[in-house]
Amino acid sequence: MKSDSDKLIAKHEQLIHSEGLTVYSHTQRDDGEWIQHSLMIDGYNVPFKFKRKARYRTLTGAKVNMTYYVDSMIVAGLEFEIMKVVRIKRY
Repeated sequence: MKSDSDKLIAKHEQLIHSEGLTVYSHTQRDDGEWIQHSLMIDGYNVPFKFKRKARYRTLTGAKVNMTYYVDSMIVAGLEFEIMKVVRIKRY
């Protein structure tokens, strides 16, 4: 039986699935009705971002499984690479 992440990756080839990643920074800030979560992962130099309706307990120091894709955002006229998280679970 296929896992949820396998089903997502089969439908959308641009998705990347990683397991056992260590979070070394987790910030949460209000963004209207949503909470913007930003994660920094050990061994990666780009932020992983996602939005949720509620705050989470901190993920700093936790191991997680994530499904994400590469995206970019423009800040002050400069383009930055980010990872948009589609699915995240504690390891």
